[in-house]
Amino acid sequence: MGDSLFEGLPPPSHQQQNQEAEANDTSKTTKREPSTVPAPPKPALKSALKRPKPVEAKPDPEDGAAEKATASGKRLRFKTTTDASETQVIEAMKKIASHIKTPAKFSKASKLAIQLIQAGSVKPGTSDHFFAILEAAMSSTTSCTDPSVRADYHALFSAARDAAECLNKKQKNQLATWTVRAVLANDFFTDDSFLFSKTAGQVKDAIADLPVATKDDDIEEAASLIDKAATTDEYSKREDTCSGAEAEENKDVSDPFGLDALIPSRVKKDEKVKGKKDMPVKVREEEEEESKRFLKYQREALITCLEIAARRYKIPWCQTVIDILVKHAFDNVARFTSCQRDAIQKLWASIREQQTRRKQGKSVNGKLDVNGFEWLQQKYAGEKISIRHSVGGSGDRRASQWLG
Repeated sequence: MGDSLFEGLPPPSHQQQNQEAEANDTSKTTKREPSTVPAPPKPALKSALKRPKPVEAKPDPEDGAAEKATASGKRLRFKTTTDASETQVIEAMKKIASHIKTPAKFSKASKLAIQLIQAGSVKPGTSDHFFAILEAAMSSTTSCTDPSVRADYHALFSAARDAAECLNKKQKNQLATWTVRAVLANDFFTDDSFLFSKTAGQVKDAIADLPVATKDDDIEEAASLIDKAATTDEYSKREDTCSGAEAEENKDVSDPFGLDALIPSRVKKDEKVKGKKDMPVKVREEEEEESKRFLKYQREALITCLEIAARRYKIPWCQTVIDILVKHAFDNVARFTSCQRDAIQKLWASIREQQTRRKQGKSVNGKLDVNGFEWLQQKYAGEKISIRHSVGGSGDRRASQWLG
């Protein structure tokens, strides 16, 4: 088979065989010349694209802390904030209390007080000074419901409730009363119907928690209206100073050389024993006075809320909520004192009168002032409702077609 493969082909020429042999010899003996075409660039590594690390400053060898940090391989970190000491916090609270009384400075001072609350600076050791801030805020000449400071009062006393745990019982009661004035009363100025309804519900719950007023409450209220607190305080201070001066004079006359203090007396021992026995009685009396004071301020704050809510009766979406709120206060009128009962009765009479005018179509605007609830109430007052839901109760058989 091998001989027949090249049968019929011409024999190779001698010159072609010599050229092939020379080409094989030159390829073996000569080296390959380098190419002049430039090679493509190598792709850059990801590590080369990163920013170079800044050169860290060499720590001072004299600093022992720096040597320890570098020896352990940790980076140096510097503290950017400082924790204020209790003394510094008290000084800051005193400054805030002195400035928060001024209406022009109230906004800035209240924000600083909120920062102290959020930072956790209100503690049992600083609670009295913090309470002094709240007391100074409520003693300002500007009312907490004034439009210029309304939002700041709301924010301050909303945040103050988070720090109520550090206050004593008397301070907590006072804070609860101030919260009704500064938070709940200001919530009635909102344009949000859901918040308005929620606030009205909270006021209703607070009214329901009040005890029934007694005759002693009425007597104390009448006495407080006659005698002003400022006059009473001045009179008591003068009496205390006069009694103290008289006691010193009598002491000087009876014991000019001060020898009675050196002689043990049985009378003084009897007075100490008597004082220890009277301590529980005094504590009980103070608690009763505090509870009476708290109820008095709580009732006054709730009356303020009712008055503010009644002022917004012209707004249609407020009317139904105000009707329910004032009606609830009128049903629980026995929980208020005599003057407050008269105020609630007048308020309920005014609401009833405006309800009647609305139903008659007589309003302040001259338009038909009826809200959606009252319109539906009038619509379905004379309707005959069938038990078959879809079939009219009047027998008009409007649904007979599709019912078949």
